[in-house]
Amino acid sequence: MTIPAERLDQIAHRFAELEARMASGTLEGEAFVQASRDYAELKPVAKIAAEVKSAREEIASLEEMLGDPEMKAMAEEELAELRQRLPEAERALAIAMLPRDSADSKPAMLEIRAGTGGDEAALFAGDLYRMYERFAAEQGWTVEPVSMSASEVGGFKEVVANVTGTGVFAKLKFESGVHRVQRVPETESGGRIHTSAATVAVLPEPDEVDVQIDPGDLKIDVYRASGAGGQHVNTTDSAVRITHLPTNTVVTCQDGRSQHKNREKAMQVLRTRLYDAQREATQGAEAEARKAMVGSGDRSERIRTYNFPQGRVTDHRIGLTLQKLPQIIAGPGLGELIDALIAEDEAKRLAAMEE
Repeated sequence: MTIPAERLDQIAHRFAELEARMASGTLEGEAFVQASRDYAELKPVAKIAAEVKSAREEIASLEEMLGDPEMKAMAEEELAELRQRLPEAERALAIAMLPRDSADSKPAMLEIRAGTGGDEAALFAGDLYRMYERFAAEQGWTVEPVSMSASEVGGFKEVVANVTGTGVFAKLKFESGVHRVQRVPETESGGRIHTSAATVAVLPEPDEVDVQIDPGDLKIDVYRASGAGGQHVNTTDSAVRITHLPTNTVVTCQDGRSQHKNREKAMQVLRTRLYDAQREATQGAEAEARKAMVGSGDRSERIRTYNFPQGRVTDHRIGLTLQKLPQIIAGPGLGELIDALIAEDEAKRLAAMEE
């Protein structure tokens, strides 16, 4: 895709304006926050645009030198290199200019639930949670558990965590869906391979201003927590259940000893779920477009299989199989899969724009 020269000039002009505003020292409050956000988003685009413009100007200059017998050989050599490099830079610029999901820069709520497979599914849910924890650590992100429902044999029936850092949702959003595992459970004496599953949902976490919740729309119940948690948790009314009446969305939190903290966490989860529902409702046609790319992000869609006997992981949306299961389930190796999904999404969106 060839970007018109006028568009390159517009990018350079807009970036120069933002630089001047940021350096002026006159911005305060929300205006400074917005300008900083715009500057950070435009900076990588402006850098690539400058590289494209410079390469085009060099090519034009070298083409003029072809008429000089003394300079022709050198010009031809440099032209060959630049003509090879320019399409790569133009494609990188086109990708950088693709419309971005407004939620890409937000933190995310990670929800993992054991699916079919009984105890083995709960153990697998625990494996997935640790995989994302370690991957997050590699990215410099912070993972804070919000709610955990442990299984008696280990792992989790359900775990909800808040993931904060740079570009969290942009990197994790394609992880939503059904993750399937094929392996021999520790409890299986006959050595038979079982297939189990866990569902993953990655939801962008909104700012409080993104979702306005009327306190009159809430029904809040407090009760005594059940399960593991110690004497204090089980003998005081610290658990909180919040029902959003207009949507019948129910959120519970009972992990903390403090009713106040549990209420804060439950409200955090509620805001996230309502924000995600709003996004789904407003995106409309975009939902179908996403399905045609690397998947809708629907938690009912089977997206990946982890085959332990063969040591492989297959992402069914892009047909990618990696013989690196130990590295992926350990966390750091997950980045190769995520990068492939992002690249596939960008390539298909770019192709759709070119049609």
